[in-house]
Amino acid sequence: MVLAQPENKHVLKAFDLTGKVAAITGRHIYTSDGHVAGGARGIGLEVSKALAEAGADIAIIYSTSKHADTVAAEIAAANNVRAAAYQADVRNQSDIERAIQQIAQAFGKLDIIVANSGIAAHQPAEDYTTEQWRDIMQVNLDGAFYTAQAAARIFKKQGFGNVIFTASVSASLVNLPQKQAAYNASKAAVVQLAKCLAVEWVDFCRVNCISPGFIETDMLDVHPKDGGKSGTAWSLPRDCCDVCLGVMVYMLTSIV
Repeated sequence: MVLAQPENKHVLKAFDLTGKVAAITGRHIYTSDGHVAGGARGIGLEVSKALAEAGADIAIIYSTSKHADTVAAEIAAANNVRAAAYQADVRNQSDIERAIQQIAQAFGKLDIIVANSGIAAHQPAEDYTTEQWRDIMQVNLDGAFYTAQAAARIFKKQGFGNVIFTASVSASLVNLPQKQAAYNASKAAVVQLAKCLAVEWVDFCRVNCISPGFIETDMLDVHPKDGGKSGTAWSLPRDCCDVCLGVMVYMLTSIV
């Protein structure tokens, strides 16, 4: 009987992303004047670094950032990969479509999209304004879909691709003392969206969703200073990356 032989002699080769092109959207925050801003920061930045460490070329998608080009250059130099920054507003369907098409043209293809944008607000549910509710849904849900949709059009033509959504543990539990019903609802919707797209797009790409726990990034500045830290296990973005990197890379390899 002929036994199957491993394709790679070293097991870590199975997790090598060398030659892959990954695009990652950045986290968003509310500025002091109530506007939405975001870029090469937080979890998105750490995921970009992590995938570059695994060998992938990186495209950082940011909405507003003075440092995105510098961050991309640092990632490229540190990991001997290609990296570049592209400006786009994930809330705008045509804008994110434009950016992702630019990335595919510049890099020659697109293998991976990480839909990571998100904002939160500390707001009693009875006090949400139409604008506050809409802003959160537009970034967290609409933006996630528009990002994945634009990438999927490329993946369908290529016949391959990977989509990863960043949801949240808040998709399945109620955070206390944070009052963030809109954020929680939007992330629960992202989880269900990922399930739907995984079925619809099964012929040409893989769709997955990760739900990180409590990560201390500047997105949490909207919450009270204590933020419930006394009763919650918090971690820094890099700590999250150490935990999530293996999961992400596993989902992005050909061995799944």
